Amino acid sequence: MGEKILMKGAEVIAEAAIRAGCMAFFGYPITPQNEVPEYFSRKMPKLERVFLQAGSEVAAINMVYGAACTGTRVITTSSSPGISLMQEGFSYIANSDVPCVVVNAMRGGPGLGDIAPAQADYFQAVKGGGHGDYHSIVIAPHTLQEEADLMFDAFDLADKYRIMVVVLVDGLMGQMMEPVEFKEWVDVKKFKAPDWATVGQRDRGKKNIITSLEILPEGLEKMNFHLQEKYKKIEKNEVRFEEYKMDDAEYAITAFGTVARIAKTVVSMARDEGINLGLIRPITLWPFPTKLIGKRAEQVKFFFDSELNAGQMLEDVKLAVNGRKPVYFYGKLGGVVPSAEDIYKEFKKHMEGGR
Repeated sequence: MGEKILMKGAEVIAEAAIRAGCMAFFGYPITPQNEVPEYFSRKMPKLERVFLQAGSEVAAINMVYGAACTGTRVITTSSSPGISLMQEGFSYIANSDVPCVVVNAMRGGPGLGDIAPAQADYFQAVKGGGHGDYHSIVIAPHTLQEEADLMFDAFDLADKYRIMVVVLVDGLMGQMMEPVEFKEWVDVKKFKAPDWATVGQRDRGKKNIITSLEILPEGLEKMNFHLQEKYKKIEKNEVRFEEYKMDDAEYAITAFGTVARIAKTVVSMARDEGINLGLIRPITLWPFPTKLIGKRAEQVKFFFDSELNAGQMLEDVKLAVNGRKPVYFYGKLGGVVPSAEDIYKEFKKHMEGGR
């Protein structure tokens, strides 16, 4: 770790990716994440790495697909409508078993929407988004320091499992500024093309062929079984979460990203009034901390989920609780961000209602 630097969130994403060994960026401009490609455009050529502004989001994700097939650490960043345009490419990448990192700085929707912060792309990221039975690892930082740290993890996880890793933030986290310390630079000289990569036959004796196409149903089923086995390993080994003041909690807030940092203030407000409230913050939205929430259902009186959407992670919280305790919800839509007072007021309504 080095000195602390005051940086904007969008620039943190790019700088952390560069230090993590990202060798290529392909993307297309869209607010509120344009500072990310702008930063890459300044830095990547100086490091003799690739920066290319594609003609569209569809072109960009297919460039990512191509680079990923060579085993290169590659990234694209976009925002909600741009991510929607990339979904076909995401599905191809999933079935081709190649690694890459995608950052979605979510904005208000649906449709063209606005450029205000939102969390309404949870379903799209966690449930697949594109066609077919597939998952991506989905990571949701709640501070810029965590964002900087998790960008390194995103590339490592992508390489480890040959999978797409989605870093899910929102416009607020892209635009705010906080002091950040970066991890040490990854030595890119140590990178070697993986055995599976399409970098020329060389002395391997046979060609590597990467495709998402399987004409025969039996072949496609075999590929799907392979993917599902990979997902089981990820669910077993890579669930990440933070518990904040949960040891003696009688009530639990569940929240991720920007709302989770607001929820920490809500927890403090409650405890100042003698209410034992805690926070469960999923860091990986997929795989989801289902077992943890199920375990805490034995402890708390109810869960209170808050998000910048109409209740998307709420469904996963309810599945984890499995009816053992009530789960209430408070959300804001269209890019509106609640204050800590707003969330606390809604939480107390359920307490005072005796539920």
